[in-house]
Amino acid sequence: MSLAVVTLKKGEGRLLKSGGMWIFDNEVASIMGSFVNGDIVLVHDFDGYPLGRGFINTNSKILVRLLSRDENTIIDEGFFEKRIRDAWEYRKKVTDTSSCRVIFGEADFLPGFIVDKFSDVLVVQSLALGIDRYKEMLVELLKKVLAEDGIQIRGVYERSDVKVRKQEGMEPYKGFIGEEFPTLVEIVENGVKYQVDVKDGQKTGFFLDQKYNRLAIQKLCKNARVLDCFTHTGSFALNAGYAGAKEVTGVDASQLAVDQATANAALNGLSDSVKFICEDVFDLLPELEEKGEKYDVAILDPPAFTKSRSSIKNAVKGYREINLRAMKLVKDGGFLATCSCSHFMDYELFTQTIGQAAKNVHKRLRQVEYRTQAPDHPILWSADESYYLKFYIFQVCSDR
Repeated sequence: MSLAVVTLKKGEGRLLKSGGMWIFDNEVASIMGSFVNGDIVLVHDFDGYPLGRGFINTNSKILVRLLSRDENTIIDEGFFEKRIRDAWEYRKKVTDTSSCRVIFGEADFLPGFIVDKFSDVLVVQSLALGIDRYKEMLVELLKKVLAEDGIQIRGVYERSDVKVRKQEGMEPYKGFIGEEFPTLVEIVENGVKYQVDVKDGQKTGFFLDQKYNRLAIQKLCKNARVLDCFTHTGSFALNAGYAGAKEVTGVDASQLAVDQATANAALNGLSDSVKFICEDVFDLLPELEEKGEKYDVAILDPPAFTKSRSSIKNAVKGYREINLRAMKLVKDGGFLATCSCSHFMDYELFTQTIGQAAKNVHKRLRQVEYRTQAPDHPILWSADESYYLKFYIFQVCSDR
C-alpha cells in the first residue's frame, strides 16, 4: 500500500531539520493520497526531498510526529522492539532501574508514549493517536525485553487520563492493560520507601524525575529544621528525614497527598521527625514569616504554574512570590532548593525570576548546584519539550 505524502511549505520544517520530531499543521503545503488519522505517512520537503515518515493526525496542531528520518524504514514490530531495547539499554547505563521512566516519548523516539516502571509494575501514558494503536504491542515487547533481564512484570496500568488527549481527538482514559492487580506498589528510592498509588496518584503515581535532586538535598539536612513546600506524597521531606533532619514539615494543599505522605513517613519509621500539614503554600508562607519561624533548609517543588505561553506572566508572579517568601524564612547561611517543572518557564526566565526575588528581599544567593531531570528523562536536543525541569540549590545570605 502506498503511503500518503505530506509536503512542507518552502522555508518551513526548521524544527524538524534541526533534529526535532514534530511538524505543525501551518508548515504543510499539501497532503497527497488517502489516509485516516493515526496512519503512517511520508514527509517531503517543498522540493520533494524525503525527510522521513511518521504518524499523521489532522485533529492536532502537531500534524505529524516523526518516527524515522529514513523514508525507507519499515515501521513494524521489529522497528518498535529495537526502539524499546535501545531505551532499556540506555537506562541500565545511566540510572537505578528498580523504579525509573523506561520510555520518555519523543526523547526515546517513540512520540507520545510514556512508561514508568515502579518495581514490578508498569504505568503507561499514551498521548498521541498514532502510537495509541500500538500500545498493547509496545507493552508486550517491553515485558519481553525486561524478562530477558529477569524482571517479571506483574501488572500494567494505563494513566492516559489527561486533557492533552482531546487535542488528538481521543478521550482521557485510565484502566488496566491485562490482568487486574493491587495498585498500591511499594518502591525504594535513595534508601527511602514509598507506597505509590498508580491508579489514583498524580500523573503516573510518583514523580521519578526528581530522584537525584532529592538525593542532592540529603547532605544539607543532617540535624536541620526543614520546610518542604508542595510536598505531594512527601518525597523531599522524607529524604530530609532519612538524612537525619531533626524536624521536617511537609506542606501540600491536597489532603489525599498529605495522608499518603504521612503513611510514607510511618513506613520509614520517621513519624516522630517528619510531619505533614494540609495548607495552601501561598497562604502559609506569610503566616510563618509573621510568627518569626526560621528554617535551615527550605524546599520548593511546585506544580507547573504555566502550561502555555499565554500564562507565563502570571506564572512568573507565582514563582517570584514563593521564592521571596521562602528566602525570608531561611536562616542566614541556610539553604533553599527551588525548582520549576514547566517547559514554558525556561532556564533564563526561571533564573531571572529567582534573582528578582532575592533582590526584593535583600538576599544574596550562592549557587551550590544547578540540576535538571534525572537521566531516565533524557533531554533530546532540538526537542525543547523534553527539557522541562530546572532545579537550583542556593545558600541564602543576607546582603546587609
